[in-house]
Amino acid sequence: GNAPPGVDPEAFSWFQTVDVDHSGFISSKELKQALVNNNWSSFNDETCLLMINMFDKTRSGRIDVYGFSALLRFIQQWRSLFQQYDRDQSGSISFSELQQAFSQMGYNLSPQFSQLLLARYAQRSPNPSIQLDRFIHICMQLQSLTDAFREKDTALVGNVRLGYEDFLTMVVTRML
Repeated sequence: GNAPPGVDPEAFSWFQTVDVDHSGFISSKELKQALVNNNWSSFNDETCLLMINMFDKTRSGRIDVYGFSALLRFIQQWRSLFQQYDRDQSGSISFSELQQAFSQMGYNLSPQFSQLLLARYAQRSPNPSIQLDRFIHICMQLQSLTDAFREKDTALVGNVRLGYEDFLTMVVTRML
């Protein structure tokens, strides 16, 4: 059939291929099978779930063709940004490239924090680097937590005073 109004025909065609069970929806598992990083590794489960939840308007744990089309545009924007920060065109983002990316995105983060993210999200190797899926994941979570922090930092001074349970609530409501 033809693509529904407002859905890119290429996205519609890909949706039909990815929707393996022909349910009219795409699950996190189906999405994972469809997306690959520059090194041909599959996207991470957590990242797929995070993106499904972002575009799942019905809270059913899956997305329809409209959500999928929006998700593809979203990924393409992140891929362009990723390629811009992947200065050596290696297909992944190194520590120094990650530091530059954060700085250019307006985050004033210490090298120690960037190293912590690299240790948490990069594949184990002598020269750890971040693939596209993990870059999207880190940036989405960083943005979400920054928004939560800004809600508390109304004077924009860069620090807040909050109780332990307020902190936990802030983090838990913005996690998967």
